Amino acid sequence: MFAGLPELGISNGEDLKETLTNCTEPLKAIDQFQTENGILLPTLQSALPFLDLHGTPRLEFHQSVFDELRDKLMERVATIAEGKDEDRYGKLKELLEKSFPLVKMPSIQPVVMQVLKHLPKVPEKKLKLVMADKELYKVCAVEVKRQIWQENQALFGDEVSPLLKQYIVAKEAALFSSDLSILHNFFSPSPKARRQGEVVLKLTQMIGKNVKLYDMVLQFLRTLFLRTRNVHYCTLRAELLMSLHDLDISEICSVDSCHKFTWCLDACIREKFVDAKRARELQGFLDGVKKGQEKVLGDLSMILCDPFSSNTLVLSTVRNLQELLSQDALPRDSPDLMLLLRMLSLGQGAWDMIDSQVFKEPRLVCIVTRFLPAMLSVLVDDYTFTVEQKLPSEEKTSLSYPTALPDNFNKYLQENRVACEMGLYYALHIAKQRNKNALQRLLPALVETYNDMAFGDIFLHLLTAHLTLLSDEFGTEEFCSAVFDGFLLNSFSSKDNVHRHNLRLLLHLHQKVLPSCVETLVKTLEPSKQSSDQVKELYTKLTEKLEAQKKSPPQPDEAPSLDLGLHPVKTHTSLRSPCLMPSVG
Repeated sequence: MFAGLPELGISNGEDLKETLTNCTEPLKAIDQFQTENGILLPTLQSALPFLDLHGTPRLEFHQSVFDELRDKLMERVATIAEGKDEDRYGKLKELLEKSFPLVKMPSIQPVVMQVLKHLPKVPEKKLKLVMADKELYKVCAVEVKRQIWQENQALFGDEVSPLLKQYIVAKEAALFSSDLSILHNFFSPSPKARRQGEVVLKLTQMIGKNVKLYDMVLQFLRTLFLRTRNVHYCTLRAELLMSLHDLDISEICSVDSCHKFTWCLDACIREKFVDAKRARELQGFLDGVKKGQEKVLGDLSMILCDPFSSNTLVLSTVRNLQELLSQDALPRDSPDLMLLLRMLSLGQGAWDMIDSQVFKEPRLVCIVTRFLPAMLSVLVDDYTFTVEQKLPSEEKTSLSYPTALPDNFNKYLQENRVACEMGLYYALHIAKQRNKNALQRLLPALVETYNDMAFGDIFLHLLTAHLTLLSDEFGTEEFCSAVFDGFLLNSFSSKDNVHRHNLRLLLHLHQKVLPSCVETLVKTLEPSKQSSDQVKELYTKLTEKLEAQKKSPPQPDEAPSLDLGLHPVKTHTSLRSPCLMPSVG
């Protein structure tokens, strides 16, 4: 406990023990030891007996004086460090040399840590001693740890790794939220609010103004993104940069070539739309990538691969296509649309670009010449039918809703990731419009998509939320069949996440779904032994809710509305019903 005192010429307990062992008059020896090692203030000696008269132990008195002096010293250290004295760090180093031998003494340790904290460059020998001692490393300030980490990437990785895991777990948990709402979904929090998350704030603090540590974190994120293909690492890359931007850490922002691009895109994400002014700014950044600097496209593609970026870009693309439709304009003649597709393509190709280290923008020819005309024809069909429905009955034609989709639309959903993303968001758009016919037409085409994107958690999270807008339609066999048999049940047995999303939707809408269909779905969705604990937990919740519903029938005044929603509606016999299909592989 008192190790280090002899090095400073101060007596400790061992010295007192030796003195008492060798002396002939113990009381006189103790008195002398106290005089030599007490507070060397002559006027104090005559005052001490007064404390004895008041029953105040000498230990208590000395401890209070010690605590006061220590606090004053720590304040003085901070004052010296913040001052303008050219030799301020020399003074701190001198104090460090004198105090460091006592670093293991609990009462002195805060002083030593305060000195270390305020030294911009701690002597290497001292850093190694702190790093080698787990207890010292644990209590030293983050300013000291930064100096250790920048020379020890493995140790920094050990510190960062649990935070990255925590971040990913939180993002994935949000996608399986029990709350199905179009207003409060995964993309609802503003960028600023997301940057207040525990992990982002902690990483920002750990990095401080240290460019080397920032580069290490980016390298960790790139490596993990390549290893796992998890796009949430791209989100963290953007959030971290903007968190440092919020704190005005120019030392880092000025050297990150993505800073201004990310800043502009962040404003678009906040508005959930890319307007014409910001589109020109973003295009300027992309066009400004000079020959020999193409590597920056790898970082830009990772920023654009962030789901929050993709969400904004695709929403803007769908909105842009609708405006072109209303103006009778061609997609290829819209610079804003071309830019959106360019950025979408860069983001969707991020993994391939970083993995191959070939930094070239993907070509858009097939998207523009083949897929967009097909997608616009689908939009025209939906628009025409919607207008037709609003006409007075005497002006309506015998127009029936088309059931097939253009060949190129289906083909590119399966073969092109950008086209697929646009198709998926169009499905969300028509669900938001409560366009049941368009959704029933489109859902079967989503069974086979590029890299099974339609069965990814982000899309299923959004789709289940949007389907709540059509909750009354689940009272019909036709709509239940389209949603469950036509799409959702197609891969639940092989994909645990799809199983979970099916159960989430049913948990939320079971009172609206046709009772006979609920019964079949409950049997179909029963977990197997291999199912995850989350699936089993959701299934148990569902069965408990259904049992509770049976035991407490609706009140008489609610009966009519529930009755209308629960009776089967007659449909054409050619339409399949989930009630007739206990399971779909």
